[in-house]
Amino acid sequence: MGRLTGGDPSLLRRINSAVVLHALRAADSPTLTDLVQVTGLSRPTVEGVVEGLIETGLVAEVPAEEGEARRQGRPARRFRFRTEAGHLLGIEIGPHRVAVLLADLDGRVMDAAHRAVSETAPADERLERVRAVVADLLRRTGVARSSLRAVGAAGPGIVEADGTVRLSTALPGWTGLPLGDRLRRSFRCPVLVENDANAAAVAEHWQGAATGSGDVVFVLAGLSPGAGALIGGRLHRGFGGAAGEIGALHLLGREATPEALLSTTGEPLHPLDEAQVAAVFAAARDGDAEAREAVERFIRRLVHDVAALVLALDPELVVIGGWASGLAGVLPPLRRELARYCLRPPAVVLSQLGPAAIATGALRLALDHVEGELFAVDGTVAGRR
Repeated sequence: MGRLTGGDPSLLRRINSAVVLHALRAADSPTLTDLVQVTGLSRPTVEGVVEGLIETGLVAEVPAEEGEARRQGRPARRFRFRTEAGHLLGIEIGPHRVAVLLADLDGRVMDAAHRAVSETAPADERLERVRAVVADLLRRTGVARSSLRAVGAAGPGIVEADGTVRLSTALPGWTGLPLGDRLRRSFRCPVLVENDANAAAVAEHWQGAATGSGDVVFVLAGLSPGAGALIGGRLHRGFGGAAGEIGALHLLGREATPEALLSTTGEPLHPLDEAQVAAVFAAARDGDAEAREAVERFIRRLVHDVAALVLALDPELVVIGGWASGLAGVLPPLRRELARYCLRPPAVVLSQLGPAAIATGALRLALDHVEGELFAVDGTVAGRR
């Protein structure tokens, strides 16, 4: 591509289009005069851009109300951004379920669907479950597959920039899977693939517990915890996408495995699944001494893992999500122990989005991509700060 200069007509058109479209999206049925005032562009320029956006289907003229026409004679033309001009998907691909959110171009969720999947299901079966859930959701809502502008997908593992899963211990056959390429064959639109904890961190920052915070650690607290971090409001993935893999910290000191930590019998807990662990926590609440010790070991390990990130990043806020966030009494010991280990203890809260966090973060990734296409000029999004 040739170098663009300040006088390049195509660049100027893109800038003007992005500015006007952003103003339309942010306003409630503005007139041409409103758009001229907001954008600072000339009226002929704004009018030309709006007509072009109408031709592309991104903008529509709002019909005048009958009362407005009677009061004012010929009313000023009003316009709106057509949020229905395209659709987005946010997909969670987890060990036990597949969940999908369908949204318009403003990111407003129109419908959702989820379906259970076996923890032992091979990659092809898991991906077929994704396709089936999406097909059912699109059919139910009457949305054409061709209307999809972007798809975000998130699941466990270290994900490379092209959507390949470099390493995943949670899903059979997931390591080395070119997940991005496999999904693009199904959707024929841009597909963004991310680690599940990273996606959840993005979601909580967008519309969850971390909306007012720029420096955030989200902990996907489970049997092998993972974490996502935002620094200055931006996702920190690390050089190879492996930032936040705190579940591997116990390997450094050859400490006890989760199976041993949560055992109440001296033998490794088997099978190591959420139901078994929930039973241990329930027994602890009922006063069982062995179970109480197991829970204390689990919390202590979680605190050590979280403290490593807190000491490195000094976040304002730590958000606890994942299934362990639903266990009664998990926050007080976390807060107490982080205060012991950390020079400046952060605030610690539970996820507001709960089980929807991962799919919501995947949806936000898709929305970011579309916003970049519609509003971006030389790497920035018009009107965003």
